[in-house]
This record gives sequence, structure tokens and C-alpha cells, in this order.
Amino acid sequence: MLKWYIGSRFSKVNLPFSFMDIQLQITTLRNELHQHNYNYYVLDHPTISDLEFDQKLKQLQQLEEQHPEFFDENSPSQRVGGMITKNFETVTHDHRMYSLDNSYSREDLTDWEARIKRALGDVAVEYTCELKFDGASISLTYENGKLLRAVTRGDGFRGDNVTANVKTIRSVPLQLKGDYPSKFDIRGEIILPFEGFERMNRDLIEIGETPYSNPRNTASGSLKLQDSGEVARRPLDCLLYSIIGNNLPFDTQFDGLQSARNWGFKIPTEATLAQNITEVFDFIDYWDTHRHNLPYETDGVVIKVNNLHYQDELGYTAKSPRWAMAYKFKSEQVSTRLNSISYQVGRTGAVTPVANLEPVLLAGTIVKRASLHNADQIEKLDIRIHDEVFVEKGGEIIPKIIAVDLSKRPADSVPVAYISTCPECQSELVRNIGEAQHYCPNFYGCPPQIIGRIQHYISRKAMDIEGLGGETVALLYNNGMVSNYADLYELTVEQIIPLERMARKSAENLINGIEQSKQVPFERVLFALGIRYVGETVAKKLAKHYKNIDALSQASLADLITVDEIGERIAGSVLEFFGNQQNMAAIERLRGFGVQLEILQTVNPDATDKLAGKSFVVSGVFEKFSRDELKKAIEDNGGKVAGSISSKTDYVVAGENMGPAKLEKALKLNISVISEQEFVRLLEIEG
Repeated sequence: MLKWYIGSRFSKVNLPFSFMDIQLQITTLRNELHQHNYNYYVLDHPTISDLEFDQKLKQLQQLEEQHPEFFDENSPSQRVGGMITKNFETVTHDHRMYSLDNSYSREDLTDWEARIKRALGDVAVEYTCELKFDGASISLTYENGKLLRAVTRGDGFRGDNVTANVKTIRSVPLQLKGDYPSKFDIRGEIILPFEGFERMNRDLIEIGETPYSNPRNTASGSLKLQDSGEVARRPLDCLLYSIIGNNLPFDTQFDGLQSARNWGFKIPTEATLAQNITEVFDFIDYWDTHRHNLPYETDGVVIKVNNLHYQDELGYTAKSPRWAMAYKFKSEQVSTRLNSISYQVGRTGAVTPVANLEPVLLAGTIVKRASLHNADQIEKLDIRIHDEVFVEKGGEIIPKIIAVDLSKRPADSVPVAYISTCPECQSELVRNIGEAQHYCPNFYGCPPQIIGRIQHYISRKAMDIEGLGGETVALLYNNGMVSNYADLYELTVEQIIPLERMARKSAENLINGIEQSKQVPFERVLFALGIRYVGETVAKKLAKHYKNIDALSQASLADLITVDEIGERIAGSVLEFFGNQQNMAAIERLRGFGVQLEILQTVNPDATDKLAGKSFVVSGVFEKFSRDELKKAIEDNGGKVAGSISSKTDYVVAGENMGPAKLEKALKLNISVISEQEFVRLLEIEG
């Protein structure tokens, strides 16, 4: 057997030339290094020294440099970084990344379990308990066992492609092992362990730089660094917790975690299977005490219904899965002095009081302000200027005042008198019956409301106008260049260049971004208009139902409330918006500029109207189709898919493991329950 050498610095590798060509040598080294990365960063059990690893890596790098025809973007050599990303591409998630509902007490969790039992009926429910990590959410897509892309959470629908940076994180596998699906997404958190964070700050202090404030913000900021080489030098880690995809080879969340471990992912070992809510409480109690011994930040526990079929049955609200709940550990509290109260006016005219505090360190950040919510909250707390107040971060994010230290109250303090006029335009404030908020009624003349509506219009979830931010909108308004969102489409490069911090290239990018917004689909335009109570989900439902702005603007109250999930409050707000001549004038201007005010119908050659006027609920697990395929078939043939059974439901398409509660409700309402075979026959018969 021949011995092969590459320079005196590298270790010997026994490679018989008669069997192994250069490509096989490279593949062998890559596989070895993948395994050593896994042993070290996932199992925490290295089997070779750092020196030996570095020698093998250098050997691989030299071979790849000599033979570029064998380049592989997922090679271990690519982890060292070096790629520069000026602009991060926006990517639409294949599967939406929902946020979690939060709970702060056992009562919240007990109520959540009761809702689950009502929805599923008389079935035994197990729960997977996992620690909630305080990091930056990430979605990793794998295809044929290789990392295809890494995308930040963004707004849940779209995020930034940060693949080059995530590849530098050693615990993220570039090549999977075992029997994995051909394509799937896996979600988790990019974190910065305490030890690495402290080491980074020591290095900064030594060179006289300002240290980072907390691990979470540092981890999140690292993902958007332009130089992946700089990211590679940061001791980031990646903990995964959820697999999303079709035809997954497991039926429970807990088995999914074990499968992910087998494929090479770093799955926290603290996850536990609980047979009932009592065992969930035991898990919470244990980690509420022991979390301080962990090497990274955790701010709570995530509880999930373990059975994936039950998860499908429970479904989602507009923002969160019904089958999961985050229990947040008690927030850190500090005391500080209230110096003053100021008032902010939002785009809807709502006035929010804000406490201006003596700066204080809270949960790793300096807090200077806290929300006081409304006049009722100020009265309830009996909060006064110069009081010593207790502050905590609600949900570990937004600071709020929870109490007053009355023992330190100045003797001459007086109750706070809530303002009666708008702090911006001096209009008399109004407070509607049954509402806690005060409002400025000067909807079309109050500057913060005008600026806020334009800022909402250009926001990422709405028109997503690249090159135009909130500060620039304020600058445009204050310079008399825009007074509503329709004015944006008349701006020119020459007008914008004289603005502060605006060069020609920036001005051109802004105008191009405005021009590209004309391609934004109708449902997002409808959300961008800023109709009160019309969020993303409601905008989609209205757009889908009415198809265009004209039909919606002419709808009556009785017609609007027949739309799924549209009540009288939303319907009234829609009527009020379209009843205003200034709004209608702005819409006509948008139409003239070419903004999308109707749904662009995609041509499906197989589409029919066989199921027009029929409402369906899809429930259970099916043999020939996935739930999404069944739903698409219903919609392609003119039917409507609802999330829950009601008197308006015409059919329930039922598969295996259909929830008994849904079945019972369907039978009680005399709704037809059909199988997938009967659904296929229905399509053949109808029409």
C-alpha cells in the first residue's frame, strides 16, 4: 500500500492510488470532517485533537484549491467564511413561521389544556416539554441531505437569506446522515452561549471597545453581518426544535426530535415527554430553578401537543398554533425613578402615555422608557411624577411599570392629570364608550397620524418599499413632499436628492422601490391602506372574498359580516373608511399609478366551479392526498375551506384520527361527513 503525502506539515493518509482518485480523496476527507464537527459541536465528545482537525482541514482546502472542479458549497472548508453579502435576499418561507402564545401562570396553561380537550374530545393527550431559548429564530431547509438555505424568521411569511453566515456555525450540519426525508425545513434558535459571550466582551474591553449588551442581541446581529468571516469568528451555536415538511417519517413531536438527532442536528437533551399537565408543571418547576445552571439563556418552557395528527386537528389562529404554548418564567424586576410622562400619537390616533425613567439596567439592556398603556392603568397604579417604580420586561421584551414603591413617595406628590388635548395638533381628545384608549380625532390633519399611515403603507408586511424607511417618510412629510401614501408615486429623484443624508444612488433606489411596489398583490395593498382593525389575515379574507377594491368599497354591513371571521366592528370600520371621500380620492390616485387593486387570477386549466357556494372542513389524516392538496382541490373547484365547523359548513372531509369533538359537532349540526373517496366522487358528480 502506497503512502501519500501533501507537504511536511500534513499528516499521513494511507490512500491506495489503485482504488482512490482525487474526487474520492476529497469526499473521504469531507465525510471525516463532518463527523468530527458533529462529535465536537453536537455530541461534545471530540475524538481527535484540534491540531489533527486543523491539519485535515488544511489538507482538504489544498486539494479543493488544486481541483476546483470538485467544489461543493457544503464542504467543511466553507465554514471558515469569507463571503461578503451587501444585501440579504428576501425569501418567502415555504411554511409560515408562527409566533407562540405566551402564558405566565398555571391557570393560563390549565385553560389552554381545557381548550385542547374541548377541541379534540375524549382522547388522551401527551405533551412535549422543551426549554425556550433566547436567541434568533432560524429556518433551515435541507434537500437531499444538504443544507439548501438558512432564512431568518422576518415577519413569519418572509425572512432574510443568511445561508453564508449560518454555514459558519459548526453545530449546523452541512451534510445529514441516516434516513432523512428528501426535503424539509427545521426550525430553531441561533444562540450565543454565556462563555463565548463573555470571551467576546473580554476581548473588546482589552482593546478599549464597548462590550456587547446581551447574548441574544449579539447573536441576532451576527446573522446580518456582511462578512461571513467575521461571523465564523463568533462562537455561535444552533439549537433545533421543530421539523416541517410533507410525509415525515414520525407521528409525534418527541419522535421528531429523536429523528433530527439521528440525522446530525443539535437537539437539546432537556426535552421531556409529559403524560399530563401535572408532569408539565413538574418540568416547569424544575427548570425555573435549574435554568441558571445552563450554558445559555432560556426564558421559559414551550409545551406542545405531542401527537402531530392532533396538532393538525387543532390548527392555528391568525398568529399562533393552537397546539403549543410558551410558559414564561417570572420576569426580572428593578426599581427606578419616574422622571416624567410623555404622550405618543399612533397612526390610528390612539394616544399612549409613556413613562420616562431614570436609566436602569434590566435583563441585559438599559431601560429609559416604559409603556403606561392608558389613563386607566395610570389611575390603577396611582403612579405619580418622581415616584420610585418597579419595572419589568413584559414577556422579556417590552418594559412595563408594575407597581409603585409608596414608602419612597415624595410628600408633595400629586395624582397625574391625563391630557385632554392632542400633544401634536392640540385637538380635543375623545374616548369612546367601552374603550380604554383616548384618541385624537384629527385623522387627516395630525402629523404623527399622517406619517404613521405612510410608514405603515411602506412597511415590510405591507408594500415593502425598499430604500424607504420610517425616518425618510418623516423627512418627506416635514419637507412638504408627501401628505398621504398616494403622493409617494409622484416623487422624483431630483426632488429627493437635496434631503439630508440622501445621495443620488439612494434616491434612485428609493424611486425604484416605489415603482416595484406596484407589483405587490391586492391583499397586501388592502392591508397597507391602514383600515382600522384590518390586519394581514382580515385583509386576505376580504381580498379573497371580494376580488377587487370596487366590490369591497360597495359592500353593505349585512354583506360584510357574512365573510368568514368578519364581525360588526371590522365591518363598521371598513364602511367608515370607504365612506370617506379623502380615502376614495387616494385610492383613485393609486389606481392611476398602477397599484394592484384586484386579485390577479392565476389560470388553472383544471379549475372548475363545481363546488361554488359550498363550505368544507378538512380533518384527519388521508391516504391519497395531503390535507393541503385536499384544500387546494376544494378551492380550485370554487369551494371554500373553513378552519372550524359551524352551521355554515356543508361538508366535513374526514380522514383517520379525526378528532371526536369535531365529529360530534358535525353530527349534531347534521353536516355531511364524507371520506376522501367520497370527496373525489363528489367532484365527479357535481356540475
